[in-house]
Amino acid sequence: MPKKNSLMRQLNQQFFQKDAIEVAKALLGKIISYNSCSGMIVEAEAYKADPASHAYRITPRSEIMLKTFGHWYVYFVYGMYYCVNITTNGTKEPGAVLIRALEPLTGIEAMKERRKAYDLKNLCSGPGKLCAALGIDKSLNGTKVDGSMKVLDYKSISQGQIKVSHRIGIKEEKPLPWRFYIRDNIFVSRL
Repeated sequence: MPKKNSLMRQLNQQFFQKDAIEVAKALLGKIISYNSCSGMIVEAEAYKADPASHAYRITPRSEIMLKTFGHWYVYFVYGMYYCVNITTNGTKEPGAVLIRALEPLTGIEAMKERRKAYDLKNLCSGPGKLCAALGIDKSLNGTKVDGSMKVLDYKSISQGQIKVSHRIGIKEEKPLPWRFYIRDNIFVSRL
């Protein structure tokens, strides 16, 4: 873990009660800490009730996006890997932020071993990669952000440092510009 300073406090659930777009931007520069590993969030995507979202139609799997905020939403995709999100928006409308990439900070050797990958730049540069590197699986689904996996305050990222693009892999007619990442960060999944 980077040296502790006054900013290295754990974020509480209320931080996530805001709109998913606002939370996605605010998460850049924060740290996810789990399984003796940590990484700084460098890329995130917002999801609400739009057609690309699991909450477009509320199902037993996606109801966590409507009924909670400040909880981990973990699911398995393509029969291959996990994705990790944090629920947002309070309980009046659905929302979540997909964590797309981390800059590895601590526990790097353990992350490399879990992924069987040794290129630091590629270690957590995608949602499935970061879950594999940290050992995130569905057992964390529905747990609070202040449980065994935590989100810590670390760096403030200015608006000028935040790049905006369309979300990756979305095939809707009018893709929404709800992907946010730190400008010039080499750990982002795609530039």
